[in-house]
Amino acid sequence: MKEACGVVGIVVPGRDAAHLCYDALYALQHRGQESAGMATFADRQITVVKDNGLVSHVFADSTLRALHGSHVIGHTRYSTSGSANWTAAQPVFRAAGASGFALGHNGNLTNTEELAAEAGIAYTSMLSDSDLVAELIAREIENGSTMRAALESVLARVEGAFSMVILDADTVYAVRDGFGLRPLCIGRFGSADAPSGWIAASESPALDVVGAVMERELRPGELVTITGTGWTSEQILAPRSEFEKLCIFEFVYFARPDAYLLGHQVHTTRRRMGEQLAGEHPVVADLVMGVPDSGVPAAEGFAKASGIPFGYGLVKNRYIGRNFIAPDQDKRAAGVRRKFNPLRENIEGQRLVVVDDSIVRGTTTRALVAMLRDAGAAEVHLRISSPPFAWPCFYGIDTPTRDDLLAAHHTVEEMNTSIGS
Repeated sequence: MKEACGVVGIVVPGRDAAHLCYDALYALQHRGQESAGMATFADRQITVVKDNGLVSHVFADSTLRALHGSHVIGHTRYSTSGSANWTAAQPVFRAAGASGFALGHNGNLTNTEELAAEAGIAYTSMLSDSDLVAELIAREIENGSTMRAALESVLARVEGAFSMVILDADTVYAVRDGFGLRPLCIGRFGSADAPSGWIAASESPALDVVGAVMERELRPGELVTITGTGWTSEQILAPRSEFEKLCIFEFVYFARPDAYLLGHQVHTTRRRMGEQLAGEHPVVADLVMGVPDSGVPAAEGFAKASGIPFGYGLVKNRYIGRNFIAPDQDKRAAGVRRKFNPLRENIEGQRLVVVDDSIVRGTTTRALVAMLRDAGAAEVHLRISSPPFAWPCFYGIDTPTRDDLLAAHHTVEEMNTSIGS
């Protein structure tokens, strides 16, 4: 189980954009903790800096000062395709065209082997789906296509989920797949009458942190072209559905609570999930508590709708990464103990309603329930704000089989018994 990535593209005429990109990537760190990178354009060349690790580990201030240019794209990654070594970090670069181009991708493509075979490319575990797309675009450009034409040609043949940013000389492109499976929005620096730059990013908090104002989310299949004079939009892919198919797990878990998706703030949506949950599954209890962080808004909603007091039962260590995207089961189990500690005086003797966003494997939930019982909870009633997660996803969450999913082979009551609530 691996989370998708975060992408950002910035154009700020007359300014170096690297420090802005750094702050924007920091705001998207929750979307990928494996590697980080950015590419800038200056002096007729593209410079790429990327490495394994968090944004703060990859980019020192001296590195940022050396990255000149008013055009930049950035990426935070957790791999869903290809290997997890340094070579798979993004943005990826190809030398095609006058200055070459760099590409960052959020999502997961599902027909990479077919595309590679058609193009005569050896597709191995060392090659990511992003590398493959970059290679196909490069071949189009080498055959005389413009970047815009190359994108239209290649992306029309691609299946799966993608939100991409591409840096090509003095232009940044941003594009979403025809379903709109992964989020992407655009904003501006400065006033509407006198904008001083533009930014595209996976989530709106990346705009907030750099002082930009969100204009709107990109439509499924839309290409936005950003230059030093502004941005233009065109529909290069036909929408694949009457309705946008944004991944529901963005609302449940992935996105930051302060992000806006489909016009709704994620925190408010999660709180409304909790209100709905209280109506569907009421319980007599003394305290409603949420599992930090994404379970807390739903717990607030449950408490509001049920009239049971809301409180805190767990303290979270803010220096531990997200358990969902830990690389193996042993590390996830140990991560629960490192990440959470119970507030015994709030818990002891209390009938608890514990609200969480989802159950994937059950490893984290089982450990949390045991921790609360050990801390003296009289009863632990578990309430989950999303439906049972029973089927794989191949669009960026990367669940290759059903074997890892607790709900795939157990009823809700069997899951309850397994977890101990």
